[in-house]
Amino acid sequence: NMETFGTELKAELVINAGHQIFEGHFPGQPVVPGVCMMEMVKEMVEQVTGKKTNLVKVQEIKFLAVIDPSVNNLVSANIKYAAGGDGSINVVASFFKEELMHFRFKGLLAVAN
Repeated sequence: NMETFGTELKAELVINAGHQIFEGHFPGQPVVPGVCMMEMVKEMVEQVTGKKTNLVKVQEIKFLAVIDPSVNNLVSANIKYAAGGDGSINVVASFFKEELMHFRFKGLLAVAN
């Protein structure tokens, strides 16, 4: 479920606790990998812009609280994005559950050729 407001998007992300990625990350104690959180941000920006992108610069990335999908499989996302003059997309994103911040990112995506 994703809504856009100009250059901001808000989404409710449902994490599939039965996904095979959790068999290795980590057995018996599932945690959403940081690279998956970053991929979710990238894919949501691509969906609203209609453009494929590559991550080119990380200005800030913080993993503040683990997301255990067996305990918390619903996470909110807030992403602000703005086109740069050089074809890049400036992105500020966060994943959270109520007052608990899980993930914060600030950086640049470049439109893929």
